[in-house]
Formats: sequence, C-alpha cells, structure tokens
Amino acid sequence: MNQLTVIGLGAADFDQMQMGVYKKIKAAKKLFVRTDDHPVLQDLREEGIEFTSFDEIYVKHGSFGPVYEEIAQRLMEAVVHEDIMYAVPGHPLVAEQTVQHLIEAHKKGQIQLVIEGGQSFLDPIFGALKIDPIEGFQLLDGTSMSMHDVNMRQHILIAQVYDAFSASEVKLTLMEKYRDDYPVTIVTAAGSSQEQLRTVPLYELDQAAEINNLTTVYVPPVQNDEDALRDWVTFRQIITTLRGPNGCPWDQKQTHESLKKHLLEEAHEFLAAVDAEDDFAMVEELGDVLLQVFLHAQIGEDNGYFTLEEVLASINEKMIRRHPHVFGDVSVEGAEDVVTNWEAIKKAEKGHEADVPLLKSEYRPTSALQTSYNYQKKAATVGFDWPNVEDAWEKFAEEWQEFKEEITNGSPTTRLDEFGDVLFTLVNLARFYKISPEEAMIHANEKFAHRFNFVEQRVKESGKTFESFTLDQLDAFWDEAKRIERGE
Repeated sequence: MNQLTVIGLGAADFDQMQMGVYKKIKAAKKLFVRTDDHPVLQDLREEGIEFTSFDEIYVKHGSFGPVYEEIAQRLMEAVVHEDIMYAVPGHPLVAEQTVQHLIEAHKKGQIQLVIEGGQSFLDPIFGALKIDPIEGFQLLDGTSMSMHDVNMRQHILIAQVYDAFSASEVKLTLMEKYRDDYPVTIVTAAGSSQEQLRTVPLYELDQAAEINNLTTVYVPPVQNDEDALRDWVTFRQIITTLRGPNGCPWDQKQTHESLKKHLLEEAHEFLAAVDAEDDFAMVEELGDVLLQVFLHAQIGEDNGYFTLEEVLASINEKMIRRHPHVFGDVSVEGAEDVVTNWEAIKKAEKGHEADVPLLKSEYRPTSALQTSYNYQKKAATVGFDWPNVEDAWEKFAEEWQEFKEEITNGSPTTRLDEFGDVLFTLVNLARFYKISPEEAMIHANEKFAHRFNFVEQRVKESGKTFESFTLDQLDAFWDEAKRIERGE
C-alpha cells in the first residue's frame, strides 16, 4: 500500500518555514496542496517545486464540509497509484478538517497515513497577542461555531474567518453573548513580515479591510460580570455571592420551605405573561423562575445535600432516558405514543410496589384544583375513567342537580359536599378537553382583577365612592373594560 504523507507549511512566510519541512517537501515526488493561497508556495514555485492545488473544489460547493470531503476523496484515489505528499497551512492537526477525514480512512485501513510536522498558527498568534495560553483559551471554527461554544472567561481564537461574509457570521454569533462594542482583534499573517493586528469594536468586525485565509479573530476574556450578563456562569456567581458571607441578609436566611410561595408566585406570573402573549414579560418572568431554581440549588449546595450539577445531570439523564424515540432506536407514530412510552418508562424507573397507593404522589398541598386533576388523570391510567366525554357531561348534570337540591333542602355541610362534587366533575371535563383547571382558574382570576381594577379606576375618576353607583352602572364600567380588551 502506498503512503500518503501530510505535512504542514507553517503559519507564516518562507523565512519562517522549518528546514526539515522544506527538505521533505523538496524531496516529494508528487505534491498536493489544499490551497495555493499561502505565503510560502510562491517561493517554492520559484525554486521549481511543482504541486497541484485543490482551489477549484472551493468554487464547486456552497459550504466547506463538502469541499473537505472531496479533497480527502481525491487524495485517497491518488495514493492508490503512488506515494504522495499533501501540504496544508499551519500544522496538519490544527484546524484541518481534510486531515481528520484522512485519519478516519486510515483507522479503517483504507490508506497508509503519515503525519509530519509544521508550525501551527497558534504559536505566532500567542506571540503577536502576547498572551499565555495556560490562562485558558479556546480555538473555535468560524464556519461552524455556536454561541453555546463560547467561554467568555477565556481567550478565544476563531479560525476559518476567510472573508467579510464569514466575519459577518462570526460577528452575529458573538453578538448573541457580547455587547456590540466589545473589543476584538483581527490578526492577519501572524509571525510573518506582513503581520497585522487591528482591534475594532465587535460590530465593525466584518468591515475590516484585511480579512483573508491567514486571518484569526481574537476575543479577550471578559473582565467583569457586567460584560457577561448573558453567561450562565455570571448568574451562578451572583447567586453564590448573594448567599455568601458578604451577601444579602434576605437571601442568606432563605430555605427551601421559605421559598416555596415565591416559586409558585413566579410561575403564575409567567403563565400570566404567556396568556398576555407578552414576550418581554415572558423574558422577565422566566428570569424570576430561573432565580428560584438557582436559589434552591445553591441552598442544596450550601447545606451539602446536592449541587446544581446534580440537578442538571438528573434532568439530562431523564430526558435522554424517556425519549428513546429521539436518542435511541424506538419508533413512535405520534404524540400519544410518546406519552404512553413516557408513562411506561416512568413506571419501570420507580418500580411497581403493590402496597404503595396509586394516588400517593399526586397530592399537591398548594392547589386543590391541581390535586383533583392529578387524581383523575392517575386513576384514568388504570382504566378508572368515563369511556367518553358525554358520560362526563351526564355526571356533571347529575352533580349539579344534587347541589341545587341541597341548596333548597340541605345543610351547610351537605351543600359544601355537593359543591365539591360539582367542582370535581368540572375538573374532569377540563381533563377530557385537555384544559388545565389550574391555568384556567389563574386566567379567570387575572381577568377579573384586570376588569375590576378598571371599574375601580372609573369610580376614582368620578370623585365618588362605590356606594354612589348602582350595580348596573358598575356593570357598565365592566362591559367597557371588556370592550377595550377586545379592541373595540
């Protein structure tokens, strides 16, 4: 089997090229290069060294992935006939996707691969920027990076920024986390006689005059929390500080028990924002819900019982485990199959103990409506349910009639009992129609409060008291509030 040797051209010009690399390239019988656009290749050509580039492949494809795949495939076809050398910018094992494809082929026994040296672009960039990589750095691919890849507290080097378009994509990704005027440095031809460093505000990144295949973008680490408000680490540090020795007295004294009511309140306020279709309010209220989650996690960590990482591990494992149709090889036909699988997996996880009451875990001390809904939903899983909604309607009519009879002939105790049955059957109807009774009640309360506040405002504007108005007059204010809600 013939040998395919991959070698690095280095990151700078001919004067910076390693002597050993130069000798091996000069001795190569058949030389390919990924791109002709490299400072040393003109000098090699002038010395009479012949090579074949793959620049024409870049024109064929709309993205880099297929380009690298085709280059690797052509090299594999060429090495069948003779030993070949493939030269790439920098070092073969730093930001070279074609080499990764070749390594995979080598592992499968398809080619015999040898990787030689070459100076990567990292060393001259560290020198040009005067940074020590031991402080922590990231090397990201500008053609595929995501905001989720970015560690704002480390030095970030972004390679594969070839032109204004790729720079624009990088800029937009970074602006999802950094402020628009955050300083970034454009490093071009580091270590060569043409080395250029230009620091610009982030929003000007794609407007720089000099961006080419020797360009790397450097993003310095943030120096304060105000520059990293969109970073999870910042939020966690804030909560840790609030609960710490020099933190907030209120936050320091909170417990899981004392925060229960706040979690419920914040959840309800978020639901109100959803009902109002107010995206800005949703952002704020979700932040308040997240605050409660992080506070509970920090309390768990402070008490030595659990950490935020354990919370994340638990929910991540659960999501993967309970979605085998996404992360495994299980097939489903639709959402109903998903629910069926979920319940089956959940049951298997918890185990089946005959002496444990079915409804034991469904009680919610903070909401009788939610408890009723949970009881009926759980009972339905074992077949204790009306076969269709018509039967549920008949049961409601029956309970309503019984309640009316108790109003006429019953006692306070029997009226309370029968009214409870009415509410219970209403919850059952809500379940049949896939309505959350808890959400419905929250919505009704908020609607009432909003309209009553309008009525109250009208009364105040009149300079009179509620007692000065008849019920019909107050009802007219109520109807006015309804019309305003409908946009009439």
